[in-house]
Amino acid sequence: MQQLKRVSLLLSMLVGLCALLQPHVHAETKDEQPQPVRFYAWGGSAEVNAYIEWAKNELAQSHNIDLQHVKVADISEAVALLLAPADTQTSAIDLLWINGENFAALKNANKLVGDMPEKVPNAKHLRQDLQWQIDFGTAVEGYELPWGIAQLQLIVRNDLLGEQQTVLRPQDFYQLAKEQPGRFSYPKPPSFHGTSWLKALAFQLIDDTDPLLQPVDLDTASRLLAPLWRYLDQLHPHLWRAGEEFPISAGRQRQLYNQGVLDNSITFNPNEVRALQLQQKLAPDARSISLGSSALTNFHYLAIPTASRRQEAALKVIDFFLSPYAQGVKAQPQGWADPSVVRLANTTSLLVASHPEPHVSWNEVFEQEWLARYQR
Repeated sequence: MQQLKRVSLLLSMLVGLCALLQPHVHAETKDEQPQPVRFYAWGGSAEVNAYIEWAKNELAQSHNIDLQHVKVADISEAVALLLAPADTQTSAIDLLWINGENFAALKNANKLVGDMPEKVPNAKHLRQDLQWQIDFGTAVEGYELPWGIAQLQLIVRNDLLGEQQTVLRPQDFYQLAKEQPGRFSYPKPPSFHGTSWLKALAFQLIDDTDPLLQPVDLDTASRLLAPLWRYLDQLHPHLWRAGEEFPISAGRQRQLYNQGVLDNSITFNPNEVRALQLQQKLAPDARSISLGSSALTNFHYLAIPTASRRQEAALKVIDFFLSPYAQGVKAQPQGWADPSVVRLANTTSLLVASHPEPHVSWNEVFEQEWLARYQR
């Protein structure tokens, strides 16, 4: 609770920094009851929760909307409700934070409102140079809009890298692990960051990555991923606990880094190192660096279920989240530090060259193959 209060205070301070971006708005109706919008979103981060609480206050003042954050451990909980048999489906979900296989499931079942770019005025601000139109191999086609960026980068002790070094190739990582035995590791798949590490490595080690962008062909998958498994076979003996054990999550690995046990960690937010250091949650000698010449990149999106009875209000919420004002506050390192999907004049980002996620059907192949090989 104290952590959430501190983050909320930091976000309140950011409002002053972003005042020039704030649109001149008034509550649409002062006398009517606020229109509720039930926003099903991950609730596992104090910084994210504080940002949504800040947005709730802003929307109450500007649009007379009561944004209700329904915190879930995984958005698949909401997806299951929306895909339930017709007589048990819910209309209580008005807005979803979603991507990947969850988006694909709802899109394929015709459960999402379409034509989002035409219905959300601030969609015109979206950066078209970002590859957000494909979501883990599924075409977006107007059924969701991005509101943030995730990009996998490594966290490494600064004194282990060259002063001007911006890329750490898999071969470089192997050499560091060999020279510093027991000091490197990665999160255990099938944790999100662990599977992402496997996918990022595959893009760097495989000559022809085009099949990764298509639905998996099980007849050729083992041959395609052979360079990845050969690399890990060579790497594991030099890792923490000789590759027999792995941190259970990225959060656990960051703890081991802060305790001086490990010399590396991992992040899916290129701004996170700076943000965590400002919040004194990460050792000051940490530095983020790209794994290879391009980084595994995906987006998190907002979507509206067709079953929602408050679609107009939900569209206004999305429009607010895509405003330069709200995106600017979200990107500030004192708070969430989530990279903006619109161009902001006064905000810097540490995004590097990117490559997309594999098709979502590859996730299970990476995870099951890894478990079969290394967790007997």
